[in-house]
Amino acid sequence: PLAFFGGAVGNIYRQFSAVMATSIGFSAFMALSLTPALCASFLKPVEAGHHHVQRGFFSRLFSRFFGWFNRGFAASAKRYESSMAKIIRRSGWWMLLYAVIIGVTGFFFMRLPTGFLPQEDQGYIIVNVQLPAGASQERTKAVMSQIEDYMLKQPEVDHMVGVLGFSFSGSGQNAGLAFVTLKNWDERKGEGQSATALAGRAFRQLATIRDAFIYPLNPPAIAELGRGNGVAIRLQDRGSKGHEALLAARNQLMGMVLSNPNSGVATMRPDGLEDAPQLQVDIDRNKASALGVPFASISSTLSTMLGSSYVNDFPNSGRLQRVMVQADAQARMLPEDLLKLNVLNTSGQPVPFSSFASVRWAMGAMQTVRYNGYPTMRVDADPKPGVSTGQLMAELEQAVKQLPPGFSLEWTGISFEEKRSGDQVYTLYAFSILAIFLCLAALYESWSIPFSVMLVVPLGLLGVILATTWGGLENDVYFKLGMITIIGLSAKNAILIIEFAKELHERDGKSVVAAALQAAHLRFRPILMTSLAFTLGVIPLAIATGASSASQKAIGIGVTGGMITATVLGLMFVPMFYVIVMWLFRRGETGAQPKKQPERISHDNQY
Repeated sequence: PLAFFGGAVGNIYRQFSAVMATSIGFSAFMALSLTPALCASFLKPVEAGHHHVQRGFFSRLFSRFFGWFNRGFAASAKRYESSMAKIIRRSGWWMLLYAVIIGVTGFFFMRLPTGFLPQEDQGYIIVNVQLPAGASQERTKAVMSQIEDYMLKQPEVDHMVGVLGFSFSGSGQNAGLAFVTLKNWDERKGEGQSATALAGRAFRQLATIRDAFIYPLNPPAIAELGRGNGVAIRLQDRGSKGHEALLAARNQLMGMVLSNPNSGVATMRPDGLEDAPQLQVDIDRNKASALGVPFASISSTLSTMLGSSYVNDFPNSGRLQRVMVQADAQARMLPEDLLKLNVLNTSGQPVPFSSFASVRWAMGAMQTVRYNGYPTMRVDADPKPGVSTGQLMAELEQAVKQLPPGFSLEWTGISFEEKRSGDQVYTLYAFSILAIFLCLAALYESWSIPFSVMLVVPLGLLGVILATTWGGLENDVYFKLGMITIIGLSAKNAILIIEFAKELHERDGKSVVAAALQAAHLRFRPILMTSLAFTLGVIPLAIATGASSASQKAIGIGVTGGMITATVLGLMFVPMFYVIVMWLFRRGETGAQPKKQPERISHDNQY
């Protein structure tokens, strides 16, 4: 089911699904073909009570160790079987304990903070620089020099590249962007030397530069989904209130959130260019028409004189050069200079702007943004330490409800994908469990026996949730992948016991209890060995450091915890589940049955 989800989350699910399905397919092929051949080639028969002749000190040492290990394991398997007999006799109390485990699992699951992806240290940070409206490029360059001086003094920083005239907020002389490359992960293993720690420390220090708003940020794990690891808000004017009302609503939202001492918001800032003073030219249409001045000529004159216009090309020393026309800088320095410009009327005579126009200063929008067709204000917010993005999104949704009617909230980027993945999670779990149940129903040719396998799923999920809580992680995409993995592995361990118990009951005629106890004894070692091998293989993910370590830990810690509880608790509960399910659905078949005679199969007249 993971392969059929859409969006950015679906891409992650599809990659995981393809890798898991392919690797498990190869594993099944190896187990059914090459492994039997290797066993026949390598394993030698040894009679009971006898050993191979061992030569050499190390051979004798290993022989004694393995002999001791096998004897201890056999004794443990016997004690396990005896314990299972007691558990089955007291199944009522153990089912009560199982209900408590389900309650604990649900309690901690609901308390897990939600998120989309963990913050990764990608080896660089980005610094967004925004000066007041109208600031010159020289002021922006001076601020960028101060940022560079600070960054290059930090032990984690390798070098920095600054860009003037562009930032995440928009383009202009008052905008800038800096890319700070960090040293290799091996050179910054100390505490507080991660990209996130450096961004937080730089934000506090660079805030002392009063000439600009400077915001260092750790880029998101998926570059195409936003610019940072916080939440991206789109405040929409759905009631056609106008730009001034939308701006007031944005300021009211930021004021409510930032003034609340119990808020989970650490920083909240507009994402865009603020309104700035603009020189507005008011044209008297009647006068212009009386003077024969068309609006096309007025627009063309202003564009040419203030902005420049392309005329043609001319050859110069073997090269073509462009001819650009523009008013001299001295002739366009003051607002009054615009009124001295001349525009040609329909008769070809020059008419001064002062005869039909006037100028005045006004506040105006430097950029207009629409989201899904509605006028929009962009706002970014970052959570405080210990607050997840899911909790922050829920708080902001409640705050928007306090705004005047006509304003609404939408999410974009990583926030949108996080919201979408949270809505899909229960569908994802349901389809995964349904797929396992249908496979088990086909395997056992029964609708009842698969329930004894599915009952083990909460035992594995308990470990995933407790390990994630203990590790301080969030309910993100990798957590969901870990949950799906443990659902399958928990069912696999239960299948190893129940398949043997079913055969012992139906083929050998043993009672359900005896079959369950013998199956538990026979599969005790394979379950422990396979579970231990898988857990040891996942531990490197749980203790990963360096690049992409956050993602590796997010899935490794949860899967390790889930595998431990699925193995330990599964060994205790699965035989009891099989007995209870058989008693509930096949009460008349739980006793000893006549032993079935093996069928004789004819092939090429040979028996």
